[in-house]
Amino acid sequence: MTDSRVPAAGFERAPTEWRSIAMQRRVRRRYAAEQRFRLFGLAAVVGSAAFLAFLLFTMVMNGAQGFVKTRIDVPVDFVRAGVTLDPARLRGDGADLALAGIGLPEVMARAAVAAFGPGGNELISDGAWLTLRDRLKADPMLLTRRTVIAVPAATAIDIAAKGKGSADAEAAVARLRAGGQLHSVFNAAFLSDADSTDPTIVGIWGALKGSIFTMIVTLMLAFPVGVLAALYLEEYAPRNWLTDLIEVSINNLAAVPSIIFGLLGLAVFLNLFHLPRSASLVGGMTLALMTMPVIVIAGRNAIKSVPPSIRDAALAVGASPIQVVFHHVLPLALPGILTGTIIGMARALGETAPLLMIGMRAFIATPPDRITDPATVLPVQIFLWSDEVSRGFIEKTSAAIIVLLIFLLAMNGVAIYLRNRFETRW
Repeated sequence: MTDSRVPAAGFERAPTEWRSIAMQRRVRRRYAAEQRFRLFGLAAVVGSAAFLAFLLFTMVMNGAQGFVKTRIDVPVDFVRAGVTLDPARLRGDGADLALAGIGLPEVMARAAVAAFGPGGNELISDGAWLTLRDRLKADPMLLTRRTVIAVPAATAIDIAAKGKGSADAEAAVARLRAGGQLHSVFNAAFLSDADSTDPTIVGIWGALKGSIFTMIVTLMLAFPVGVLAALYLEEYAPRNWLTDLIEVSINNLAAVPSIIFGLLGLAVFLNLFHLPRSASLVGGMTLALMTMPVIVIAGRNAIKSVPPSIRDAALAVGASPIQVVFHHVLPLALPGILTGTIIGMARALGETAPLLMIGMRAFIATPPDRITDPATVLPVQIFLWSDEVSRGFIEKTSAAIIVLLIFLLAMNGVAIYLRNRFETRW
């Protein structure tokens, strides 16, 4: 009996014979190629994770110092300094204290010289008198006695206290620490104050509030318009050349550089409609134009992914076409629409170029109260601080980046929660 696995005389082994040496060689090469592909993929993931970890570590290490400020205890004696002020002027909000005639900056400088000797005024921040003003507003009776006020240290002293200053500054820090007059505290003012020319008293709240207002305007405009446009194009629009032109235009708009939308906002919202410059309203409208195509594309894909059987079943039980869309199709497509919205809003939150074009790079010392007030946003604030000469703004820039990342994660977390909640319902 002849073994069928042995080739007959004059014939070679079939190329698909697994026991042949050639086939085994091929299989080994395939397995080796697959193993190399896996290793390359793993190396790419590990490399990406390493770069991300390095970025986050660098930002956290540099930005953590921005949440710490150095303060110096300065004895202040208003009576000895010769400051006289009618207590009646201190009633109410104490606005009179901001008048230059009161001479609070001079009082603060003299107190520093008296406490630390010649050059003592160089140890404290230029905005140290603002702390003195706030203390007087809270307790006007300080004018009648001697008190010790903890004021922000100068930039050079603050940097030296964190181990990065010059030799002279570090020597001054050592003397102050030996006398118990220097201490580091959490910089809560960084989260509650607005922009300033002095890095020791600068804050992020003005830019953060402007970002919140801008994102609200962007979401209120881009989300409903984008979803309705996606519904119309996918469910109601006839298939003709005009619809094809609109679809191509929307796809192209999603890839247009963001600065083009800034030029559009400058030409239309500011020059044509004369809306307030540097306002969150204009910034939100400009970013809404940029975000809308992303939401439309994601919405169309999500609506298209809803099975036709859902529509047929709803129509079969007597639902009208509009009920089919809003009671069945849209709720099922909403998680995908929210995913596209997250991507669009995350892109809008980090944009700088279009907002620079509409003037949102102005110096804003007072946080906005309305969407029509002058404002700036976190990315622009980070850009402005990174361009400052003073070394004190370096750590403030990293700290602002941390705030921006936290704001982005919080916004995305809320959107992901809403998306998962709708997925659970269906």
